[in-house]
Amino acid sequence: MNTSSLQADPRGGPPGRARSERPRGFTLIELLVAISIIGVMVGLLLPAVQASREAARRMSCSNNLRQVGLAAQNYHAAFRQFPPGYVSHPTTDGSAPTVVNMDPLTWDAGPGWGWAAALLPFAEGNSVFESLRMEQPIWSSGNVDGISTTIPMFLCPSTTGGDDPFVVLNEAGDPLRVHGREIVLGRSHYVASHGQESCWGECGSAATGEVFTNIYTGQTKIIAINGDAGQVADGPFFRNSRTKFRDVLDGLSSTIFFGEHSSALSEKTWVGVVPGAFTHPQFTSPENGPDAAATLTLVHAGPSGGELDITGNPIIHPINFPTYHVGQMFSQHPGGGYVAMGDGSVQFVTNFIDLFIWAELSSMREHEVIEWDQL
Repeated sequence: MNTSSLQADPRGGPPGRARSERPRGFTLIELLVAISIIGVMVGLLLPAVQASREAARRMSCSNNLRQVGLAAQNYHAAFRQFPPGYVSHPTTDGSAPTVVNMDPLTWDAGPGWGWAAALLPFAEGNSVFESLRMEQPIWSSGNVDGISTTIPMFLCPSTTGGDDPFVVLNEAGDPLRVHGREIVLGRSHYVASHGQESCWGECGSAATGEVFTNIYTGQTKIIAINGDAGQVADGPFFRNSRTKFRDVLDGLSSTIFFGEHSSALSEKTWVGVVPGAFTHPQFTSPENGPDAAATLTLVHAGPSGGELDITGNPIIHPINFPTYHVGQMFSQHPGGGYVAMGDGSVQFVTNFIDLFIWAELSSMREHEVIEWDQL
């Protein structure tokens, strides 16, 4: 007998031939338990992954605004002033050459180039800037390709409303045609501050306007406008503005210059303003509606003369405030949004900022005392 084929039984029995055992697989219950555990782990990890991605998007957005703020500083160093909110043929009586296509209501006119277009040479956008014919109106045939360019610096990655160029609309919501052509503009998710007051449609043919002189008491007064938006605006950017350091009496570090406006609320552009255009909200709300062409690139904080809520009180609308005006700042970052101050610094402003603090930060020469602990 060949004893080499005999082995001791591992269970303590007499020696014999070794048994061959087949590998044992998962039972259905074990498989379901394993899948459940994996599902729970994915559920626990997903919020962390999403938070990490949003943190990266927030950093990118903050860096974009920091570039904008730095470009504005460099522009001021070169020209001794900040760029205008947008350039319009000046008039005090509504008269203008036909070529500038003046809007008879708002007195907006060509060439229309806005603050962001002016900053391009100071923000690594010189190639785009050189493709533009700045001496001609935005809508001229020589600018068709340049004005529809997408510029990453003006796009926030958290925005869900779209990054692509858009067609400019008229008041009815139809494509605006100038000389028979539709106008397609490159998009921006950043806007410049007009201050507390707005000066859109009412800064044209209306000879006078009502402005708030005291945001705490609601006191107002009637002023002469005569086409000069600077008579109304109390922020750094408005039609044909030429704001200098010395004009910001409230302090550069205490004055908002730029901020976010997601295309999920309305369409904004880096290019400028087209006479006869209107900005339309992407969704409806009780206080939301289309507004004049200046809101393609500018916003305001409120209160503004004549702008009242459904209860008759003046409206102050900080970033993400649920009035959802096309003329306010709006961000899709959780909890708030970014603004760039006059000194180039970038701050994150929460959704719970005190309304009066926001109004104080938005004006540049109202002499309000800002209590930073309420931010």
